[in-house]
Amino acid sequence: MDIPKSYDASSAEERWCEEWDDDLYAFDEDDDAPEYVIDTPPPYPTGNLHIGNALGWCYMDFAARYRRLQGYNVLFPQGWDCHGLPTEVKVEENKGVKKSEVPRDEFRGMCVDHTYEMIDEMKETMETLGFSQDWGHEYVTMEPEYWGETQRSFVEMADEGYAYRDHHPVNWCPRCETAIADAEVEREERDGTLVYLTFPGVDEGGEGIEIATTRPELLSACGAVAVEPGGEWSDHVGDTVEVPLFGQEVDVIEDEEVDSEFGTGAVMICTFGDKQDVEWWLEYDLELREAFTREGTLTGLADAYEGMTVDEAKEAITDDLRDEGYVYDSEAVDQSVGVCWRCDTPIEILAEEQWFIEVRQEEILEKAREVDWIPDHAYTRFEDWTEGMEWDWVISRQRVFATPFPVWYCDDCGAPYVADEEELPVDPTEEEPAGDCADCGGDAFTPEEDVMDTWMDSSITAMYVGGWADGFREDADFSPTQLREQGHDIIRTWAFYTVLRTTALEDEIPWEDALVNGMVFGDDGNKMSKSRGNFVQPEEVVDEYGADAFRQAMASAGRPGSDIQFQWKEVERASKFLTKTWNIHRFAVPHVAKDVYDYDPDDPPELRLADRWILSRLTRVLDGVEEDMDAYRYDSALQAIREFTWNELADDYLELVKGRLYEEDGEGNQAVRWTLRTVLEAVAVSVSPFAPFFAEELYDAFYDGSVHTADWRDVDMLDESAEEKGDVLAGVVASVRRWKSDEGMALNAEIGRVEVYTDGGFDGSDASNALNADVVVKDGEPELEEVPVELDPDMSILGPRFRDSAGEVVGALKKRDPAEVAREKEDGTVGVEVDGETVGIDADAVEVVNELRSGGEEVEAVETEGATVLVFR
Repeated sequence: MDIPKSYDASSAEERWCEEWDDDLYAFDEDDDAPEYVIDTPPPYPTGNLHIGNALGWCYMDFAARYRRLQGYNVLFPQGWDCHGLPTEVKVEENKGVKKSEVPRDEFRGMCVDHTYEMIDEMKETMETLGFSQDWGHEYVTMEPEYWGETQRSFVEMADEGYAYRDHHPVNWCPRCETAIADAEVEREERDGTLVYLTFPGVDEGGEGIEIATTRPELLSACGAVAVEPGGEWSDHVGDTVEVPLFGQEVDVIEDEEVDSEFGTGAVMICTFGDKQDVEWWLEYDLELREAFTREGTLTGLADAYEGMTVDEAKEAITDDLRDEGYVYDSEAVDQSVGVCWRCDTPIEILAEEQWFIEVRQEEILEKAREVDWIPDHAYTRFEDWTEGMEWDWVISRQRVFATPFPVWYCDDCGAPYVADEEELPVDPTEEEPAGDCADCGGDAFTPEEDVMDTWMDSSITAMYVGGWADGFREDADFSPTQLREQGHDIIRTWAFYTVLRTTALEDEIPWEDALVNGMVFGDDGNKMSKSRGNFVQPEEVVDEYGADAFRQAMASAGRPGSDIQFQWKEVERASKFLTKTWNIHRFAVPHVAKDVYDYDPDDPPELRLADRWILSRLTRVLDGVEEDMDAYRYDSALQAIREFTWNELADDYLELVKGRLYEEDGEGNQAVRWTLRTVLEAVAVSVSPFAPFFAEELYDAFYDGSVHTADWRDVDMLDESAEEKGDVLAGVVASVRRWKSDEGMALNAEIGRVEVYTDGGFDGSDASNALNADVVVKDGEPELEEVPVELDPDMSILGPRFRDSAGEVVGALKKRDPAEVAREKEDGTVGVEVDGETVGIDADAVEVVNELRSGGEEVEAVETEGATVLVFR
């Protein structure tokens, strides 16, 4: 078999992408093997699979490939979460139109066409990165086959009392012109101005009250003033005051929720500045005074300020308050402002007729506690969000490109007509209901034009792929999926809504394991951004180093749940590992390939110590890798494979057995070949989740089939005695090779004899071949002696003392017997004869050079753990 000298990742990956059949990763509905179903996150089709997406898909792909090797029938579907505002905004930009300027169905068609283009671009990147989705189980949420199931889930939840319609305050984005849920509101720190002003008293002799506000534009919506009980303004409770500029008279009330540390300790209650206003409005049955339109401008309630934007009105009203003498102070403040997560526009709170899903917190948490969250603290984040939910989930959206509500309203009595499941999928703007109004018998209807929050689509993905949806799976009985992988940033949305919906509809958990990944930071440790110059696209890495190197860098960067740092050095390290492994492969294949070696994994020949050692180490490593993979510790699993391959297989075992492989023809040769084949197959299989292209290239030398349909190599050859002795054997060879290098010798240079003293002994023939020496292994400890052979005078001591006579002293010293000098040094003084006189010199002035001998022969003692090694030159 012709093996290229170097591994070309680019050509290999391109070739296998073309050769892999579409059915390679197909889920088999008729297979009796245990199922492993992944609730794959359907990404929003932007056309760009960024590095954060790629991290999550790497984790899922590692799991899918590993479970296939373990014998599971894996369903790794791919969905596309298509509906939503970003597509509408992008289409409006690309087409130069507003959604209100073209017919509804035409605008939706533009969105559909755009989305399919984006899907194609992202699929290309996924295939380039070697992800193993089952494309026969692909779903697209904008297609009726899917959104019809979203409608069915809504109908069932309406029947069970979870979904309801109500007139209630909601978060509203003026830019997007739609209601948004709490989870879609982000907090931003912005600069603001706190204005101090006086509300004049109305009652005769009544005093005014001072309040502080950052939102004077809401004065027209003020319905009351609240003060702290027992506080500075508590004497005014029951008084009536007048709202500056606008003139409405409002009562002063007291409430424990007033923050006395803010402003003056008195606040105006408006409809609505924040959620606290909503609570007070409900509790005190205040008048609903609507200050803003859906477009974010002031209503007619604001009189002269009608039609102004929030910022325009804030400035104009503040100026007029100053001119009229109501303002007595102001100061700059930092504000935490709620903004739309899509466009960063500050949200308003408007009272609207909307559809809601009831949030039943305790039943949601009860189910969430049954899920295994990886890492554990992901559940804490889920719990904190759930317990902090103040409002039910508003699911109405005032847009076009989304799942339509299967609802009409009776023209006679206004009652909603919710479609039966048999009518689904249905677009009420295009079709009439199948029956008459259940309340009054009327037959004329107006369709619901609002559409559903896109999370209504994506929150049923676990049920959709888990058997609940008709048509996606042959069976229609839901059972929890095995894995949900997602980012920690959408725990409060996708994870929360999915648990809510699966609990409500099936009284089940959606998945057994929830694997949460963090963010990917740049090589410099900062958040990735193009302006910082640390932004990396997966394609950049693939172009330079290949997909397998990228995948390994993602695995080795850190544990799931933690933010990770993308590092080019990790990509380079991954590439070097592939090169090292390729060199091993290239060395071994001529001896163990499918066309030159008849390999029977169940019939090993007589194995020697080195073979038993590497196979026992392989057994232990594979057991550890399985434990790590089961626990999603991908970094540890990959590290173990790399270290075994690089250090023990390449650096130790191959050096030990090259002689047998090249110079022997009998059992010893067969043992090496059988061992090499076993180990190399296991390496190819175990590394395949991380480097699927490279692993296929390795495996192709051994079998005609794919490594991705192979079984996990369950090597059961643990031998603790062989490991203990093999560690010593490998250590001996490594130590003597280091000694050769330190001595400036070629590693293959012949040396006379090596004696190894160790408890128990072992066969040293492999060491003999590796060291090009006669290696003799003996039990026990060697008999060694240090023989004085030379004297080394120290001129830094002798020179100053003897000056002109120093040369004679040194000459006399060198004539002395080194053994006698050694004995005299023990007494502290060494005598020398100069000009017929004996002169005593300090013992430190001369060093005795010893020679290590064994059995009278000069030896070098080489340090290694577990043995004493003697080299006879």
